[in-house]
Amino acid sequence: MIGFAGHVPNGLILHKDQTKLIYPLGCTIVLKRILKHQQEFLSGHQYPISALCMSKDGKYLASGEASHMGFTARIIVWDLESMSMKYELNLHKAKVQSLCFSPNGEYLASLGGEDDNKLILWDMINGEPICGSSAANDSAKIVRFFNNDTERLVSAGKYHIRTWKIDRPNRKMRSTDCKLGAIRRVVKTVVIDEKDEYIYAGTLSGDVVCINANTQQFKAIGPRKKPFGCGVQAMQLTKSGDLLIAAGDGTIALMNSARLTVRRRKMLEPRISSIQFNQEMNHFFVGTQQCSIYCVALSDFEFELRTSAHYTPIHAVAFPPNFSNLFVTAANDIRVWNRGSLSELLRIQIPNLECHCIAVSNDGKQILSGWSDGRIRAFTPETGKLMYVINDAHFGKVNSVVMKSDCETIISGGDDGCVRVWRATLDSQNLIVSWKEHTFPVTCLELNTTEEIVLSASGDGSCIMWDLVGMHRMNALFAQNQFTHIAFHPDQSQILTTGADRKITWWCATELETIRVCEGSDSAIINSLSLDKDGEYFVSAGGDEKVKVWDYDEGEVTHEGIGHSGAISDAVIAPDRSNIISVGEEGGIFIWKFPTKQEAKIQLEA
Repeated sequence: MIGFAGHVPNGLILHKDQTKLIYPLGCTIVLKRILKHQQEFLSGHQYPISALCMSKDGKYLASGEASHMGFTARIIVWDLESMSMKYELNLHKAKVQSLCFSPNGEYLASLGGEDDNKLILWDMINGEPICGSSAANDSAKIVRFFNNDTERLVSAGKYHIRTWKIDRPNRKMRSTDCKLGAIRRVVKTVVIDEKDEYIYAGTLSGDVVCINANTQQFKAIGPRKKPFGCGVQAMQLTKSGDLLIAAGDGTIALMNSARLTVRRRKMLEPRISSIQFNQEMNHFFVGTQQCSIYCVALSDFEFELRTSAHYTPIHAVAFPPNFSNLFVTAANDIRVWNRGSLSELLRIQIPNLECHCIAVSNDGKQILSGWSDGRIRAFTPETGKLMYVINDAHFGKVNSVVMKSDCETIISGGDDGCVRVWRATLDSQNLIVSWKEHTFPVTCLELNTTEEIVLSASGDGSCIMWDLVGMHRMNALFAQNQFTHIAFHPDQSQILTTGADRKITWWCATELETIRVCEGSDSAIINSLSLDKDGEYFVSAGGDEKVKVWDYDEGEVTHEGIGHSGAISDAVIAPDRSNIISVGEEGGIFIWKFPTKQEAKIQLEA
């Protein structure tokens, strides 16, 4: 799986064994080995994960979710040794904002989101709540235990920093507000020094406030001259006692904790959300909201990109013809991925635009793409250099593009309901024919094997068969449906369609008459169909967040894959039928092992 939920504050955790990184992606927790291409997964949440923390001894992991207003937001405590669920805690509403284990692992403190704003203390021996309280008059953002005192913790947020003392016999928590005087700050992150003498609070204003933890008195604030842009998002203490700062503008900095002056700064990538030291504390990992993970050396701030992922919904995925080691994804940018190493090889970006469809030419020398500005662009797959642009290809976004094996003839469909055929070379791009019979956007195009016929599907309830030799309409089928995908069977005798009615329909390719109809989903629209090269199986995926493998002849689901936490936009079977790759709204790329008949479930391979 390729993906990282970089928007979760402090959501990047290095396990105590130093061999794996732990981070959320949608409803799933990923445990990724650093030196090997191996991953493990913890699945149990129904809503996206919003908070994550690990106990000091590395045995337990707590994760909280963000549901909807009025609904319960669960906390799950995981046993990392058995990789199983230990407790399920249900007292917060809407969102779990922050979590923290006590130093000895006896307690778990949880903080609700803005609509809940409760601070609850949980007993980790039996998983029962001990006590709870309103965190503050204004919304709280973070909760942290002291390092050496299991009975003390601190919470902070909008215009407040508050220390708490646990009264276990009376099942209460007693709070004391820190005296900040005229200083009014929104606190994003908190660290406490090793001796529990000082509390350091990173603020949205870009400075750090220091509080005496024993007297709750304000001590200092800094830096005075040049605060950090977009606020202090994450902090850690180094071995020497200095503060390592990560700011929203991409700044990483080393700050003297006594004077609160900056010793060193460096720009990394905007919207940093997490920093995590290794055991030796000579390197640290940085997680960003743009879903990148960096490894940075503390000595000189030299960095290396370890993981990258899409941070916006992914619209499409495609393989080069007859080649399964690479694949291409389309979102707010185009990325080329190596299937073996799960690494990003190329990124193509056009500011303020989204790519909605992609195809790779038969010779592998072009990445053809349709964009939200109605243009078709072709890029070189090695460098990402722009080869040519077809301006005003469609009014509205381009939803589907296919290219014939001559690598010059392009068929496109767009929001304007038009199906257009182009002759495109490096020197010229000419329109051959434009058909306007669909009244709704064209959602999918499919060529037959001889490349003499193209099928178009539309949200207007029609699918049209076009003759690419005589350049005219051959036939059409109609149904009470908003079609989202259409596909030829490899022997060209039948057609598969699906759409908003949640049904999958088999059609005769010559007469366009219905052969069979099956319920493809119980609850949501189906967005994608993909047939294997032999026509024995096909894959469906959509809004129910499931990848389903079907036996084509029997019309039955043989295997089912669950892992996405958002609607699946596209799913494609690899040309060698080794894998299925699915992409979705949460920005995750899931790589599934193509199952055999003996297997009960699709297994995540990476």
